[in-house]
Amino acid sequence: MSHPRYLLTGASSGIGQALASELAAAGFSLVLAARRKDSLEQLAATLRDHYPAQQFVPYALDVCDYHACAQAISDAQSALGGLDGVIANAGIALSGRAGRGHFDKAQRTIETNLLGAIACLDAATAVFRGQNHGHLVAVASVAGKLDLPATCAYSASKAGLVSYMRSLDAELSRTVIRTTTLLPGFIDTPLNQDAASRPFLIDVEHGAKLIAQHILAKRRSAYVPSWPWALIGRLGPWLPTSLLAKLG
Repeated sequence: MSHPRYLLTGASSGIGQALASELAAAGFSLVLAARRKDSLEQLAATLRDHYPAQQFVPYALDVCDYHACAQAISDAQSALGGLDGVIANAGIALSGRAGRGHFDKAQRTIETNLLGAIACLDAATAVFRGQNHGHLVAVASVAGKLDLPATCAYSASKAGLVSYMRSLDAELSRTVIRTTTLLPGFIDTPLNQDAASRPFLIDVEHGAKLIAQHILAKRRSAYVPSWPWALIGRLGPWLPTSLLAKLG
């Protein structure tokens, strides 16, 4: 049985690093992409030691270089002898509160989380249409459903990614290409460790295990963990602003 071959962005730390280990244990071969190639090389070496029958390829990529994203898809195909899926996981949370002179951070957050993800997913979609199979995975966030204060640009980037994936799923509904949109709640990573509040926090290993299960099942959409975020996410549009303000 052949190993599933996926490109994973944001693989050098946090959810991406933990997810790489979970997917490797499930039999995946991976191109591990992120800006910090030294961290990727260490991760790839560790995974090769544990799973010598699979391939683990470190790949330096800044998803804000949109042309490089398309090249990464092509290079991943070549490195793995084909490509079965792409996981757009790279993300940052630099924006902070609005009106504090940090528009550059808001811009970088949206460029990374939304445009960088779309650049990878769009390039992969072209490949998957041509080969008539593939799996497009986006790691969004419950922040894309809740519009939390102090995260304006981050929430906007994740809401945009959720909307993009819903549209992409509809566009591909008559093909065999599958899409998966994941909406993690608070998972203990450096990305959110400065947050004023992290309700229902889970550790990164548990979060990665749940995410890997959803990817393996090719679920269309899933909250991570499902309780209580599936309920909270669905209620999000109707929650009063005064309640949301308390979460900031």
